[in-house]
Amino acid sequence: MRNSILLISDEHNPLYSSVYGHDYLQTPNMERMAEQGTVYENAYCSSPLCSPSRSAFMSGLRVHEIQAYSNCNVGLRSEFPTYGKVLKDQGVYTAHFGKTHVYDKGERLGFSEIHYSKDQRWPGDINFSRRPLAIRSDAVERADGFGIKDTAFDDDLGVMDAAIQWLRQTAPALGQPWCLTINLLNPHFPQWNTQEYWDLYPEGGDLPRYGKEEESAQHPYAQDLRDHFQTEAFSEQQIRGLRRGYLGNVSFIDRQLGRLLDFVQERGLGTSTNIIYTSDHGEMLGKFGMWWKCSLYEDSVRIPCIAAGPDYEKGRRVATPVDSHDIQASLFYAARAKRPDHWSGQPLQTMEEHDAERAVFSEYHGHGTRSGAYMIRKGDWKLIHYTEAPHQLFQLSNDPDELRNVFSLYPQKASELEAELRAICSPELENDRAHKFQQEQLKVLQSSHSG
Repeated sequence: MRNSILLISDEHNPLYSSVYGHDYLQTPNMERMAEQGTVYENAYCSSPLCSPSRSAFMSGLRVHEIQAYSNCNVGLRSEFPTYGKVLKDQGVYTAHFGKTHVYDKGERLGFSEIHYSKDQRWPGDINFSRRPLAIRSDAVERADGFGIKDTAFDDDLGVMDAAIQWLRQTAPALGQPWCLTINLLNPHFPQWNTQEYWDLYPEGGDLPRYGKEEESAQHPYAQDLRDHFQTEAFSEQQIRGLRRGYLGNVSFIDRQLGRLLDFVQERGLGTSTNIIYTSDHGEMLGKFGMWWKCSLYEDSVRIPCIAAGPDYEKGRRVATPVDSHDIQASLFYAARAKRPDHWSGQPLQTMEEHDAERAVFSEYHGHGTRSGAYMIRKGDWKLIHYTEAPHQLFQLSNDPDELRNVFSLYPQKASELEAELRAICSPELENDRAHKFQQEQLKVLQSSHSG
């Protein structure tokens, strides 16, 4: 029976780390953790948007099952038990520090204790209309969100300080197994740095290697997202500044991970405690002219996943695709607790290094695109199934940047992956359910506005 520490950052594209191959971004503590444990090379989120991804992780269910489609919290269902409550009911003390951003308020999520949950106010994000497509009016303001600010990391430092204090004072006195979750806001935009972190990457203000001239950038859903966020208006200076700031944000997260690793080492917890580092989704960071998330392209839907501790083999790298439900399942495996049978996921601890038959799933129904989309990753292949645009198939072993859609060249492989998708859900049915749910949300918003 093991204790668990789960560190979740916000919007970390794993390709922006030395562990996953970045040329010069400094993430020494992620490297240290990789040496001490296992790197899952192909990890994916449940949906590339904050609330849907976090709600799916919290509940153990798919986004379409809980109908938390966007960052709007109007009329969300809240009857789903959380992993914090299910573990607590089996004698595991569950503590949560930091942002929740899920289908219910932090105080009602059933953890043994929860702090700094930063509950989203009603109605949340209201710019989620897809028919017609909502256009955001704050593009210039968002694009100016980079540079030096003395208070850039104060919120996250407050959460980390409190979590480490909990480890120091509360955990040793519990007399029962425990699971600690820490959620930090970085490297989510805006890309503010303190002077120290800004100075780390003078070369970081580069331009994306692949722009909007690429074939994948011309896909209708990619164009939708550029229209929705008005990214065509971004200047070169803004693009360079946002990219440089993001690197500093990632290095800040790496340093917080180092604080946890140091504490575990100093207190001799390495034989009793697992640590997992991950994020809620990725960040396009200008690739294909796209920013933030909301896409099923790799930079948006991939997440880091590094695990160390007594349950994980040192220096191991797992190529088998995994997802955030597998990470959540690992907490139950560590505690030797029973997980509900209908929840998705398989513990990371039981994952084979190379399982070409394992398929993982993600979906998107949020703001910025005309309709729903679904992803299946299996072996070297990845299918993006669009309900209102041409589908895409990528052979990632030959095309990791998703520059060439080979859907028409490999119809049998496309059919194979579509069968995996349809074994999980009907994309047409779930797309219709999502649109109907969001139409009801819009009616409530219109009624409250007119009233």
